[in-house]
Amino acid sequence: MKKNTLQSIIRFLLRTLTITEYVGTENIPQKGGVIFALNHLSYFDTPLLLVNPIRPDITALVTTKYMDKPFIGWFIRTAKGIWINRDIADFSAIRDAAKVLKKGIALGIAPEGTRSKTGEMQEAKPGTIMLAVKTGMPVLPVGITGSETAFQKLGRFRRPQMTVRFGKPFVVPTPKPGNRSNELKRWTYELMLRIAALVPESYRGIYKNEQKGK
Repeated sequence: MKKNTLQSIIRFLLRTLTITEYVGTENIPQKGGVIFALNHLSYFDTPLLLVNPIRPDITALVTTKYMDKPFIGWFIRTAKGIWINRDIADFSAIRDAAKVLKKGIALGIAPEGTRSKTGEMQEAKPGTIMLAVKTGMPVLPVGITGSETAFQKLGRFRRPQMTVRFGKPFVVPTPKPGNRSNELKRWTYELMLRIAALVPESYRGIYKNEQKGK
């Protein structure tokens, strides 16, 4: 199956089985490399990004622990996803991600590194900001709500309501010599505050009381 066929199927299923809304799509660059940085709640998150209404070229970094799961593995390969081993410093995956971005393709990545089991945002890792600095590409904050209970609602024959909200993209400045580690941590925190501003307070977790304006 081709990627665009998969996207058509997902769009049909979302329209039929869910109530899904995309908000702030005017903030998405029409072309060029851009990093979609999202809070991660569910297996639904990757399909939701894959069919965003502006950038059908989007791919994503996905953990290798799903490679051997028959359906998920097939789905990610069909979607042209990039496998990354979260248990090591996977420089090969980062190089592949950088190449994709420099070709002008959009890339989705979850700064937290794994799905939240509580629905609340978790402490992020610096990998997203490191990739942004390495490539010079803008980062687009994305806040997802409703996907964490989507499967349960579908199992009860109810249509889940999901919202994907896009913030304004920003470019991370090159860290000053001798202060790289602190700068990466500061901008990682800043990114998560921008994502937190896109979701209700109950989703913000450790970033609950410090959200930024959109």
